[in-house]
Amino acid sequence: MSKILFVMTGVDYWTLADGTKHPTGYWAEEVVAPYDAFKAAGHEIVVATPGGVVPTVDRGSLAPEVNGGADGADAIARTLAEATELRKPIRLEDADLAEYDAVYYPGGHGPMEDLSVNADSGALLDAALASGKPLGVVCHAPAALLATAIDGDSSFAGYRVTGFTNAEEAQAGFADKAKWLLEDRLVELGVDFRVGEPWAPHIEIDRNLYTGQNPASSAPLAAEIVKALG
Repeated sequence: MSKILFVMTGVDYWTLADGTKHPTGYWAEEVVAPYDAFKAAGHEIVVATPGGVVPTVDRGSLAPEVNGGADGADAIARTLAEATELRKPIRLEDADLAEYDAVYYPGGHGPMEDLSVNADSGALLDAALASGKPLGVVCHAPAALLATAIDGDSSFAGYRVTGFTNAEEAQAGFADKAKWLLEDRLVELGVDFRVGEPWAPHIEIDRNLYTGQNPASSAPLAAEIVKALG
């Protein structure tokens, strides 16, 4: 059995270019699909958030239309209700990488707000990358990589990475409302950003870094991490 750290956003909003706060948090599928996969493989999960706040689910991610229908939405809601780890997170500031065998960052627009500028998260990402342990980052969560370059060049520069694309943000209706776009900022960071078809599963694996483009990528990414953990 391995112990996996889920690093999650601690905010329930995303500040748009006009200063308004869009209600958000984490995206349900990106938590539930890996949670189910890791639990089924017998692994232990610990959730960490900035300040140890209980993470907020983006209500839009619970809708039937983004979960393959009512049955899928019901299954997502059931797992979230049963996942006690989500209701007792540790403080991200206190997380010790040595205690974990893998690290996983789910997305949602929340990480664009807080993890993108969180130095504790940035230090954890740097340490995880250097450790060789599986590091999974999905959808908008690669925004957290931006915090690895606060004091200079990022250790992720040159790595093959994917994440929520400009095309997907445009189709989601936020590209013209956002302060910045994730794909643009990751390219500026120096990663080798790879773009797949909008909304289709697409993962990139470069050494111990596992990234997924969108919610549909979270399940295949989790399967690869399970494989890596043996």
